[in-house]
Amino acid sequence: MRIHCPHCGERDRREFYVKGAALERPGLDAGLDDWHAYVNLRKNPAGVLAELWYHEMGCGAWLSVTRNTATHEILKVELASAAGLGGTE
Repeated sequence: MRIHCPHCGERDRREFYVKGAALERPGLDAGLDDWHAYVNLRKNPAGVLAELWYHEMGCGAWLSVTRNTATHEILKVELASAAGLGGTE
């Protein structure tokens, strides 16, 4: 599988580390139930999913990668900060 890093161009998947579903982090005023859902209650669908990836062996960017988990087809790659997952770049 190849991933197109916005900074480095197309790279092999082995340069990246997947961190799981790209979920919006609860706000600082969120309650315990919101944090429990964010940390522990994750869906694992067979199909299209936005995931958070770290370009570990490259530029160090955090990316939001939308891919089909059944076929591994990559549909979209963008910087995590541009995807509204700020503070991770």
